[in-house]
Amino acid sequence: MEKAKISAYQLFVLMVLFEIGTAQLFPLGKDAKQDAWIVTLLAMAGGCVLYLIYYALYKYYPDKQLTEFIEDILGKFFGKIVAFLYILYFVNLASIVLRDFGETLLTFAYTNIPIFCANAVMILIVVYMVHKGIEVMARTGELLFVIAFLLAIGFIILVVISGFIHLYNLKPVLESGATEVMKTAFTKTIFFPFGEIVVFLMIFPYISKPGKLVKTSLLSLILSGLFLTLTVLLNITVLGVDYTERSQYPLLTLVQSIELAGFIERLDIYFLLVLMIGGFFKLGVFLYAAVTGAATLFNIQESSRLVYPMGIVVLLLSMVIASSYAEHNEEVIEWLPMYVHFPFQVIFPIILLIIAYFKKRKKK
Repeated sequence: MEKAKISAYQLFVLMVLFEIGTAQLFPLGKDAKQDAWIVTLLAMAGGCVLYLIYYALYKYYPDKQLTEFIEDILGKFFGKIVAFLYILYFVNLASIVLRDFGETLLTFAYTNIPIFCANAVMILIVVYMVHKGIEVMARTGELLFVIAFLLAIGFIILVVISGFIHLYNLKPVLESGATEVMKTAFTKTIFFPFGEIVVFLMIFPYISKPGKLVKTSLLSLILSGLFLTLTVLLNITVLGVDYTERSQYPLLTLVQSIELAGFIERLDIYFLLVLMIGGFFKLGVFLYAAVTGAATLFNIQESSRLVYPMGIVVLLLSMVIASSYAEHNEEVIEWLPMYVHFPFQVIFPIILLIIAYFKKRKKK
């Protein structure tokens, strides 16, 4: 770990920007149709429960990162294997975020440039920030959070006064049944984006006032969950269920539909700026976790030496994880939650917590 400290507010900012990140791109809970907003709320509640599991692990090892205390719990051999798997997990998620960013940018802004160029520019900026350390990342977050917040408020106001909201699109409630809502919430939406908060086990030790950690983290999860729920509600009430399901980027379509006074229109820049800020920090957090985790695992004193090589790995992986956006989207939505997210967000943390509990009890 680097010798750095961040405040509770800085952690709050990082967690909110991380959670919103690229989640605003996709129609969360679309399998539940007009009940998708209920799915998001349930997933948020489930995410808070997962966070309490992660916090319990942190309490046993408050001065160590995830990849460090795994070795204490499982021993050197198995600990190094699981820690290495978590590093691969963070690298994989970083490449997915980068691919999402590149695909979106090319779809509606820079249609004539190769995706490799868009991804390369993004990763270069993120690598520079990560190289400067967690304190610089947190301070940058403080600044850009204000900009993102003002943009979000302005966007919501414009949608409301535009008169496009039709509440009857939310009816009938629970048409597909409570079972479908629960299934969608706890087999897909809980893992993306709420369960991804497991990566912050690599950042929690840096907080300057650990006593504020629970309050700060839960508040950030609830705030980001409510914002995503509001986004889902706006997508459905403005676009309707069918159009929201078919649209590649519902929020972008919603932004493009805003027209006021005959001259306030084409507000795509709103979408682009919020996406860039959220994606920038989500990618930064994953890359930072992968770099510091690898430095710990391989006993490298200066983790900054790994930033640029790791950035190149993420860039190349973002190009080869899928041959097309359709294939990439299918992998992220259908395959990733149960086969990748579930083990790393639920199975491993619970096993680690149980073993840590009995080890601490035995010592006492």
